[in-house]
Amino acid sequence: MIRTNDRTVSRRRFLERMAGAAGISLGGRRGFGAAGAARLLAGEGVVDTTPPLGIEMGGFHRPPDNPRLITGIRQPTSARALWLACGDVRAAIVSLDMLDVSYEFTGRVQAEVARETGIPASHVRVCATHSHSMPAFQFSHQWGAVPQEYMAAVAKKVVEACRLAKEDLAPAEAYLGKARAVGANFNRTTKKFKTDAEFTKNSTEDERWLDTMLHVLRLERPGGRRTLAWYHFSNHPVCFRDSLAGPDWPGLVAKRVAETRKLAPVFLQGHAGDVNPGDGTIWIGEAEPTAAAVCDALGRALDDARPVKVDALRVAVEPCDLPLDMALFQTWLDEYRKNPAACKSGPWVDAGFAKAWFESASKYDLNRAALPITLAAMRLGEVGMVFHPAEMYSCYGLAIRRDSPLADTLVVGYADGTIGYAPDVNAYKAGEYAAVVVPKILDYPPLVPTATQTLAESALGLLKKVAG
Repeated sequence: MIRTNDRTVSRRRFLERMAGAAGISLGGRRGFGAAGAARLLAGEGVVDTTPPLGIEMGGFHRPPDNPRLITGIRQPTSARALWLACGDVRAAIVSLDMLDVSYEFTGRVQAEVARETGIPASHVRVCATHSHSMPAFQFSHQWGAVPQEYMAAVAKKVVEACRLAKEDLAPAEAYLGKARAVGANFNRTTKKFKTDAEFTKNSTEDERWLDTMLHVLRLERPGGRRTLAWYHFSNHPVCFRDSLAGPDWPGLVAKRVAETRKLAPVFLQGHAGDVNPGDGTIWIGEAEPTAAAVCDALGRALDDARPVKVDALRVAVEPCDLPLDMALFQTWLDEYRKNPAACKSGPWVDAGFAKAWFESASKYDLNRAALPITLAAMRLGEVGMVFHPAEMYSCYGLAIRRDSPLADTLVVGYADGTIGYAPDVNAYKAGEYAAVVVPKILDYPPLVPTATQTLAESALGLLKKVAG
């Protein structure tokens, strides 16, 4: 469900309404753009989004009478936009220091960017870094209230960042580098995980995985124009629980690289649903070790980057319906209705949370058995990118990259909306937080255990389309 003021609308209806307002026909809710061989242009725009003091941060459970309010700023935050153009195709990617973004926020931004710049709204990607030291732009029960005024201000700043990126356009040569950031992340669900180095064509979700690979897209622009660097890594920015706002470890990485290399690297989040920062010994309260490991990998990736032949820029957008487990949802409703006093811990969090969830969930239309989302894919020459709105478990991101028709593929999560975790089948069998608590937080029924398989298969289908 999507909350707009006091009303609740479906995801599909909201997308249709926003697209119509922007003069865009969704038709079959599909969009596709392609250009033949042409010169690549790239530009970047950056606008400060540092939040005001006194508003609420998201990412951790806090009861209504004890909100986690911002009392100081650890480091400034930004909206950063990358504008890409090749032939008659244009695309914009936004990296936003925020816990998450809602469908409503994304649609508003896409429509405004289209109106201000002329780019198709469907070619604008809005990606949250998932910093737990920032506010949430997606409704959630007792996990950080949405600061409406700040969200509206940030929407305008994202549009401004896109406008500045368009103005900064210049011919560019693309390079892709990659390196493993060992010690920067770990799989938080088990001590017996394997890494991407061991992931083969026969690897499955029967085991838990970790992606240690960092990718960086370096865009060299002649004539004294600054070099652009956008990197992708799978790792929760969740090093701090205090009341200081900021980007978390990606902010430290940006500061250190700016000092040592005179570059301003921009972060795109990956498949971090089962991942935390650090090497597994210390992660809460200490971001330096994570930042150091990421900086080391980023430096090696920049140095070893190879040229990317950009013969085309292609963008595709398509809907995907994720099936919901309505039987389990009904079981939850019946369990609470039968004995509310027993619903006070574990998968119910606490009594106050359980009550708030039930009051909302009992109004859900039980005939709506699917969660509609939008997936997007992009091909920049030999490099593919796929964007989805989930906190995907590592094995699926690795599988998409392994099975992609393109030589190198970046799987970007927390993009264009938020549906919470996309766990593996075993998470449902074990009743893990990601599978049975987060749907309650975000106010929708649980996904069926195989839903992330559906998401991954749809993402691969979209990558095949842009691969041509």
